[in-house]
Amino acid sequence: MKSHEIDYEIIGNEMQIVEVELDPGETVIAEAGVMNYMEDGITFEARLGDGSEADSGFFGKLVNAGKRALAQESIFMTHFTNMGSGKKRVAFAAPYPGKIIPMDLSEYNGVIYCQKDAFLCAALGTKIDIAFNRRLGVGFFGGEGFILEKLTGDGLVFIHAGGTIVKKRLNGETLRVDTGCLVAFSEGIDYSIEKAGGLKSMLFSGEGLFLATLSGHGDVYLQSMPFSRLADRIIESSPKLFGDQKGEGSVLGGLGRLFED
Repeated sequence: MKSHEIDYEIIGNEMQIVEVELDPGETVIAEAGVMNYMEDGITFEARLGDGSEADSGFFGKLVNAGKRALAQESIFMTHFTNMGSGKKRVAFAAPYPGKIIPMDLSEYNGVIYCQKDAFLCAALGTKIDIAFNRRLGVGFFGGEGFILEKLTGDGLVFIHAGGTIVKKRLNGETLRVDTGCLVAFSEGIDYSIEKAGGLKSMLFSGEGLFLATLSGHGDVYLQSMPFSRLADRIIESSPKLFGDQKGEGSVLGGLGRLFED
């Protein structure tokens, strides 16, 4: 199934929105809960599947829904269609500070792999599948990298990432990164897990026990602020929930606690 040809504009800097322009009859699919606003004439429907030909049929939809449930993703995807006359717009927003990356799958031989929480929306005709890494080490220690989303098609897809985005082009080189900092990579990239140095480095460097190793020929997208890292910092600075005062070290914070009931 050939993907719908959609136009778009990315708005903003750190909390970005992608505004998709649809001709009459065109559809964009999105993860549940990411729509920001839509113009009159756009209708939406939650469906079991992405609407691609490969996802047609009840059994195919059921299998893909099972994969998404196992990956702790919503089993439904929302389809937004322009049922009006003239061009209409619908916008989608990333759930945390960062960037939205537009990617034309036809420029990546029709396939891109991304972290399971990175996919935002795509033109109808794009197949969104779950890819489990076959390496046992990756499964046990890869964290975010164990379960990837495989995006297949010939149209536009949009993924989001936290903080600053870095694109690396590998031509036979090897790149080692924190597993949470990996956003997406193209086919031709081999992904595995390695120990983070010796025992002392693994325990005391603060870089985790394992690193992702990427090698081969293709593009790699990295993020500076994984959501898991941001969440860890928020938890550490929540003393009322976790009994630790180190997150409220200011003088004003100390004065405020004197007057608490």
